[in-house]
Amino acid sequence: MTHKIAFLPGDGVGPEVARAARSVMMRAGEIYSIPLKFEEHDFGGVAIDRHGDPLPPETLTACLEADAVFLGAVGGPKWEKGPLRPESGLLALRKHLGVYANLRPIRVLPGMENHSPLTPDRARGCDILIIRELTGGLYFGEKREGMERASDNCVYTREEVVRVARIAFEAARGRRGKVTSVDKANVMATSRLWRAAVIALHETEYRDVELEHVLVDAMAMKLIQRPAAFDVVLTENLFGDILSDEASVIAGSIGLAPSASLGEGARGLYEPIHGSAPDIAEEDKANPAGAILSGAMLLRFSLQRDDAAQAIERAVEETINNGHGTADIGGRDSCSEFAARVAGALRA
Repeated sequence: MTHKIAFLPGDGVGPEVARAARSVMMRAGEIYSIPLKFEEHDFGGVAIDRHGDPLPPETLTACLEADAVFLGAVGGPKWEKGPLRPESGLLALRKHLGVYANLRPIRVLPGMENHSPLTPDRARGCDILIIRELTGGLYFGEKREGMERASDNCVYTREEVVRVARIAFEAARGRRGKVTSVDKANVMATSRLWRAAVIALHETEYRDVELEHVLVDAMAMKLIQRPAAFDVVLTENLFGDILSDEASVIAGSIGLAPSASLGEGARGLYEPIHGSAPDIAEEDKANPAGAILSGAMLLRFSLQRDDAAQAIERAVEETINNGHGTADIGGRDSCSEFAARVAGALRA
């Protein structure tokens, strides 16, 4: 059976890191006998330019018919003042795919502590999985535009909280057995609902998992003070967006961080968490590690090939431990050179 991947290179450095990830996934597919077919489609700013829509109907159809969706990056200053923004296509795609849980692993690789902006003793041992609710909250609530007065409505239902919390508890069972739920329950009604729903689920189904609650402002501080103290971090859409970007630099570069957006079925949306970096687009300078590791997550979660996923992760770690990498992590490789090294390090 050939697995069909909707391939959305996107904008800026997106096409460069996406091609790098594709080359590594294809090599893994050869080694592990996983037939992969990548079908490329316009998405984001490039789709606005070519089709007048960041998510053209043909792209959406292809994504809904695929086994998984891989995205490079979207956005850039070119489209910031236009009537359509590339990011609106991303929000719409998440909604159509029904992917409500965004998984962002943040790990400081052994030997990479000195590349972290934190002191090595603080960065050492950091291995966090941030699980962010992806289709509710402020990003999807009713909006009122205005130059004198504007509003964004934040709405959550108990069902939305429970389904993403269940993913966090299940993930913790396979890791170190601890969930940190982040909210703002001292101020926000949605956060009080969030906390109550998480507690109820924990008490009825997951007493074997340790649960703690931390307010989001305190969490922003604690991520810097003692990142190694956290295992699985569960939070809502806006808080997760901010905290995961903060946490990503602990590993040494946002370019190292992958993500998977999952829903009820096997199909998911996979992308590095960095932006489109238009200032270095088409210069072969971008770090493709986050995109390559997103490809590993695609193999693990959508294709159920943990063996191939682990092989890619080992190859990335081995390549970096051997002193190779792009400039942002102290190396001299170009984007394409690093990808070639990772592909060469792959083995069954």
